[in-house]
Amino acid sequence: MAFISLKNVAVNFPIYGAGANSLKKTLAASVTGGRFGKETGVTVVQALSGINIELKSGDRLGLVGHNGAGKSTLLRTLAGVYEPSSGEFARQGTVASLIDPSLGIEMDATGVENIMLRGLVMGMSKKEIDRLTPDICEFSGLGEYVNMPVRTYSTGMMMRLAFSISTSVEADILLMDEWLSVGDAEFTEKAEKRMRDVVSKSGILVLASHSPELIAKECNRVIHLEHGRIVEQ
Repeated sequence: MAFISLKNVAVNFPIYGAGANSLKKTLAASVTGGRFGKETGVTVVQALSGINIELKSGDRLGLVGHNGAGKSTLLRTLAGVYEPSSGEFARQGTVASLIDPSLGIEMDATGVENIMLRGLVMGMSKKEIDRLTPDICEFSGLGEYVNMPVRTYSTGMMMRLAFSISTSVEADILLMDEWLSVGDAEFTEKAEKRMRDVVSKSGILVLASHSPELIAKECNRVIHLEHGRIVEQ
C-alpha cells in the first residue's frame, strides 16, 4: 500500500560566500522565494518549513502557489532528490517522477543508449530496461533515429524520447510538475492517452500546477504554499 508521510519537514539550502543583508534585500524586492535564516553561522534559504502531509492510496494532491512558493522543492523532496534538513519523511511504494522528463538525457548517446541511462536514473534494473526498450522505441515513433545520437534530434524528437521513457513504467506514486505535454501535434493524441493511463494506474498523484482548472479536474486534495510554508489545505 502506497503512502507518504511528512512531519514538520524543512528543507534549507546553505548559501556560501554571500552576505545575509544583500540576500535579504534581494528577497525584499521580490514576492517569491523562501525565507532566510542562519545555521551554525551560515546563511540559508529556508525553501520549505513546517511541512505536514499524510497521503495514502487514492489521494490526488494538487500543489498551488506563486513561482518560488516551494512547489518544485516539495516535489523533489518527495522524489528523494532533496533530503529534509529536519523533520520526518517516510514513503512507501515505487515512484515515477515527471518533474523533468529530460533528466539524464545524454546528447552524445544514441536514443537506445539514453533509454538505458534514463532507466537507471529512474531506478529500473538493466533487465527491466531491456524488456521495455522495444516498446519505448515503438511508442516514440523515432524509427531508425533511436540508433543515432540525440544531438541530431529536433527538440520535438528529443521530447518524444524523454516522454516515452518517463511514462514507460507503472508506479505507486506519480509526481508531476505541470501536466506533461510533448508539443508535437502528430504525437499529442497518443501522448495524452498514455498520460491518462499512467495517472489512473498510480496509487498517489502529486501534481503542481498554476492551472486552477487542471487542479480541480485531477485532484481531490489541494495544498496552497507560500514562501515554503503551507498556508491552506
